[in-house]
Formats: sequence, structure tokens, C-alpha cells
Amino acid sequence: MKWAFLLISLGYLLIADGVLPAVATKQFQDVMTRGRAFSHNRYHGRLKDWSSDHNKWNDKLYPHWEEGDPRWNNCWKGGKVVASLTSDSPALVGSNVTFSVTLKFPRCQREDNDSNIVYDRKCLNGSSNYTEGLPDQYVYNWTEWIDNCGWGNCTHNNSHNVFPDGKPFPYHHDWRRRNFIYVFHTLGQYFQKTGGSSAIVSINTTNITLGKQMMEVSIYRRGYRSYVPVTAASIIYVVTDKIPLYVNMTQKNDRNVSDHIFIKDIAITFEVKLHDPSHYLNSSNVSYQWNYGDGSGLFVSNNSVSTHTYKLQGNFSPELLVQAFIPAPCGPVTPSPLPTTPAMTTQLPPNMTTPTSYSLTDLPPVEGCHISRTGPYKTSLSIVEGILGINIIQMTSIQVAATEVENSMVDFVVTCQGSLPTDACTMIADPTCQVLQSEACNPVDVADECLLTIRRTFNESGIYCVNITLGDATSLALTSTLVSIGGAGGSFSRTAEGVLIACGFLVVFAVCLTFFLYKRYKEYKPIEKGKEQEAPSEGLKVYFNNVKAVLFPANNEKDPLLKSKTGIV
Repeated sequence: MKWAFLLISLGYLLIADGVLPAVATKQFQDVMTRGRAFSHNRYHGRLKDWSSDHNKWNDKLYPHWEEGDPRWNNCWKGGKVVASLTSDSPALVGSNVTFSVTLKFPRCQREDNDSNIVYDRKCLNGSSNYTEGLPDQYVYNWTEWIDNCGWGNCTHNNSHNVFPDGKPFPYHHDWRRRNFIYVFHTLGQYFQKTGGSSAIVSINTTNITLGKQMMEVSIYRRGYRSYVPVTAASIIYVVTDKIPLYVNMTQKNDRNVSDHIFIKDIAITFEVKLHDPSHYLNSSNVSYQWNYGDGSGLFVSNNSVSTHTYKLQGNFSPELLVQAFIPAPCGPVTPSPLPTTPAMTTQLPPNMTTPTSYSLTDLPPVEGCHISRTGPYKTSLSIVEGILGINIIQMTSIQVAATEVENSMVDFVVTCQGSLPTDACTMIADPTCQVLQSEACNPVDVADECLLTIRRTFNESGIYCVNITLGDATSLALTSTLVSIGGAGGSFSRTAEGVLIACGFLVVFAVCLTFFLYKRYKEYKPIEKGKEQEAPSEGLKVYFNNVKAVLFPANNEKDPLLKSKTGIV
């Protein structure tokens, strides 16, 4: 007995030291190994509805294959399934981060309305024989497998409808369409769910350590006697105590919005976009403090959009501090080994900002019921002179040869302010400036003064919208005008004559209309004298407004570039 006891004790010691192999049940942490390095020696709070990865894993029902195992080659008919795992990280601590996984099946396979996997007969792409000779249209017909059974007994094993930890599947009305099992794992915890070819899961980040973390997912498909591994994926996500944000900068006449080169004396629009996909900051008091880096001072606003005009050329470094006061449950201060801020009541003026950043441990949710979070931003930009604006100061019709009576040429004399242009473009459109008819661009050589002549040809008579653009390496400036091209010949004298004749008809028509309205309102004598005097005037006003609408169909709202008067040539 003594020797037996010694041998048993020695055996336990050898097993503990790893000298002898021991038969042990697998745990989740033995199967979900990708994120082990990110969770090692770190404390994370319990995630809601998640379980510890120290729980046992049913390796018989859910076999685990190491990477490189040859069984992966035959786990799916017709090829390999790839899992695309994405997240909406980075996430502000306290908010939710969401993960989405989508299965991508081999070529010419798809999921039908019953969540069976079928061959897509329309997926040929030059391989007309790809789906020929297949014994069945189904890759996996799970509906047939479970069609003659109920929820409690759908396979050879009554305990088949359970997760790897032995918990039964939750009942769903569409349980027959949930033929994939997804096992998510992060921070030493796991979450299981059934689904079709995609799945979504969200976690709250309140108790997650700041920095990079890993989420991994293993996917199994339904089998006859067990579940079969299909694929796995992992992704890095980030939890931060700084408000994630980005800034869009735009400016009129700016040629390239991505080079951070802007024009002097033209306002730049700064639009701040907070990355808050879970809407954690929706109830927060958010303020924006700008320092544009040109000595103009600090600007504080509750508006995410601001504008600023730089008056000097050079390089500048604008800075932004976004501050959010987030409502939080009131409660006592929790002792922490890290430095904490004493409890206080927080009063929030409408435009108050605080340049100091606090973390959850620095400013716990004390009386005052708010948590302060900040988001810093800094960038660099260059301010150059650029082309500030252009004007058409003259339009001249050019006489053409008799053989070119169908064409009319017009010279546009253009001047600009600011830097000298290097290229000019002309776009000719219909009178509404909506339908482009022709476009021409040419390099220009301007020496000292921005004054140049642009000649363009019009093939037919009518009214045209002409858009002229001048540009240099960093800026673009444009202007538009309406041009009326006359009838046959297109000459200036014939056009002017036609316009005058048309104007004459309008005058005669206006006189006749005035006389008609006068006769009409003279015969009708209302009781009030004021209305009798105003009626003819109102009638003429309505008429001339209609004439204006016919002659000038484009309005400023649809065509904001029409600043010059109509040129008649």
C-alpha cells in the first residue's frame, strides 16, 4: 500500500510537471486561441451575456481542428468558405462596438430563401459547363434534413441542438433557417449564437481596458451527427478615452480638397464629424474649441460646422478640442488605486468648455451626473494667393465667311483677381445650365495682368449658358452668363436687328395689353377707389413677370453661377 501510494503521488507530480500526458476536457480558451495574447495578464470586467472561456468545450459535437489540418480541405463542398469580420471601431469607452461577420461562399454558390446553400445556375461567366452534371441543385439541403422532425428531435442525437458549452439553442420562429453556429471570443469570454450566412454582435466597452483588443469568431455548419468547422476570422478593435473624430475642410475655388492647400481671403469651412455609431453622445453637451493658428484667438461654439478666413499667406496649424459632457448615473465614488478627482456637482453653462481631458478613473460618475470626454485634433495647411474671382467684361461677335453661315464665333474678354491662371475651360450648356452641350479647355499664358480673350464657336442660333473657368495649380474660379445667338448668318448686326424687332413686338403687345386691361377695369368699377387704381398695375405686373419667366427660365436657386447680365450678340 505504501508503494502504491508513492507511485500514485509520483504520477500526479509528473502530470503536473508535464512529463506525462494527461487526458483533459478541452476548454474554450484551448479552442479560441487567436486572442490569447491580447487578454493575457489583463483584467477585464464581465461582458453582459458573455461567459468565461474556462468553460468546457464539447469537442465531440464541435470538433476542433488546428490550422493546417487536412480535414479543412473537405469541410465544404466545392471549395472554401471565407468569413469577412468587420467592426465599427474605434469606440469611445462607455459606448458599444459592433461586429459583423458575413460568409462568402465558393464561386457559383449562394444561400436561398430557406437558408439552404444552392448552386447558382446563372453564375457562368464563360464557364458554361461549370454547373452541368451536378446531381442536385443543392450544395447543402438542410430543409430536407429537418423537414420531418420537430424542434426537440431533428437529428440522430436528441442533444444535437446545443452549443459547444452544452447550453440549448434558444428557440426562434425561423430556427430551421439557422444552420450556422457562431462562437465569438474576446477578453477571455465567449458568446454563442445561431444564424444564417451572417451574424452581428455588440459589446459595451465600459469595463474594457483602453487600447487594442482582438475579436475572433469560429463558424460551424450543421452536420448529420455533429457540427463541422467551416472557417474562422479575427479582427483588431480599439477602445479609447478620446472622442474619435475627423474634420472635412472645404473652400470655394479650391482645386484639390485633399492637398490641404487653400486660398487667402476666401472662407474655409471646417466640418467636424464625430465617430459615434452607437449614438453614445446623442444626449451629451458637446462644444468645439478652435484655434486656427494665425493669432486670431480661440473660438468656442456648440456648432460642429465653423468657417475661418486666413488673411495672410503661409503655413498654419489649426487645432481643435471637442469636449462632451455625457450624462451618467449618479452614485458614490468608487475607490480606485489611481488618482481620482474629488466628488463635486457639475453645472454646465451652454457654451462651457474645459481644455483638460479626464478619463473614467480621473472623473468618476459622482454627484453632478456627468462624465467629461475630450477629442483633440490638429492638422497643417498652406495658404496661397490663388484666383479669387473672374468677370466677363466684354462679349464681341466675330464675322465669319459666307461658307460658314451656320457658325457664330464670340470673343469673351475675361479678367480675374488674385494669382494668374494657367488654364481656361469653357462649358456651353442649355439655357438652364443643366444640360452640357460642349466643353473645351486650353492652357493660357498670362504675363503680368489677368486679362485674356476666349473665342468660342456656336453652331446654331438660340440661347446658351456659357460657363468660363480659370485655374492654376491650387485654385479654380468660375463665372457664367447667358448668350443669345441670332438667326442665319449669326452676325452681330443681324442678331441685334432681330432682337430689336422682337423687342418692338413686345412693346406693341404690351401697349395692346395695357389698353385691354384699362378697358376691362374701366368697365368694372369696384366700390373702393384704391382697388380701382391698383388693378391695372397688378395686371401689368403679372404679365411682365410671366414674360420674364419665359425669357429667363433659369433662376438663382437652380443656377447660382449666373451673376452677369445676358449678353446679346
